[in-house]
Amino acid sequence: MASIKSTNTKPELIAFAELKARGVTFQKHYDKAPGKPDVAKPRKRLAVFIDGDFWHGRELQRVIAKYGEGSYWVNKLQRNIARDAEQVDQLISIGWQVLRVWESDIKRTRTRTATLDAVEAFLRSRD
Repeated sequence: MASIKSTNTKPELIAFAELKARGVTFQKHYDKAPGKPDVAKPRKRLAVFIDGDFWHGRELQRVIAKYGEGSYWVNKLQRNIARDAEQVDQLISIGWQVLRVWESDIKRTRTRTATLDAVEAFLRSRD
């Protein structure tokens, strides 16, 4: 798992380029906030996470069907989901607003525009 890329993934690079092209300013991988948001506007306390479908549990039911409840992978993904929720709670408790989007919604051409429109609107919401 050490070789799994955690920053500058393809969906992140797509999102970064598109947001920049739209004139949205932001910081990448903001490490001063809980969870190290992929996209952040610290002064406005806005955080966006671009979650990998597998690692963040979008496909949890498929993993349960394949490996069974209580397996290593199911437990790992459930811990990841709990950690994500805790990070969101921490951010909210210190006044941040949080948006989470799935990597597949950025990778798929048919959902990319709507997803990035939502991210842009969120990042401009406190302008």
